Amino acid sequence: MTARRTGFAPVVDGRTRVLILGSLPGDASLSAGQYYAHPRNAFWRLMETLLGVSLAALPYAGRLEVLLAQGVGLWDVIASAERRGSLDAAIRNPEAADLIALTTRLPALKAVAFNGGTAARAGRRILEGATTAALLDLPSSSPAHARPFDEKRARWSALSPYLVAADR
Repeated sequence: MTARRTGFAPVVDGRTRVLILGSLPGDASLSAGQYYAHPRNAFWRLMETLLGVSLAALPYAGRLEVLLAQGVGLWDVIASAERRGSLDAAIRNPEAADLIALTTRLPALKAVAFNGGTAARAGRRILEGATTAALLDLPSSSPAHARPFDEKRARWSALSPYLVAADR
């Protein structure tokens, strides 16, 4: 029997301008109790380049504080699902996260970014027409999405106009 995996609570506050949605945390993240915990996941490096803030040396709680201070929130489009391993292709019987309820309580929200194709497909089905925030499809930061870092960084730069740092 395949285990049912449950994601994390959203990391957001009233300053959240950009909400980055993954699909469902992988095994490394679930074991660590941290978003994007796999050492080869490019998420934290991508955010460093976009925000111009060093995140790698910070403890996890410090990374989250920096994201929130910069107007960036995190969550997933899938609240829980059956999955063996960490690949999105192995997700079965997903239960959607309540994205509409979350986005309606974020007064500063300007953009929702989907981290990967699975997140984009599921998230767009829920949010298209239900939010005035821009919906942005980004290549997955996962090491399973084997693309050069520079290519991912170029595509993730679509977030720049929505980030707090871009307002300065």
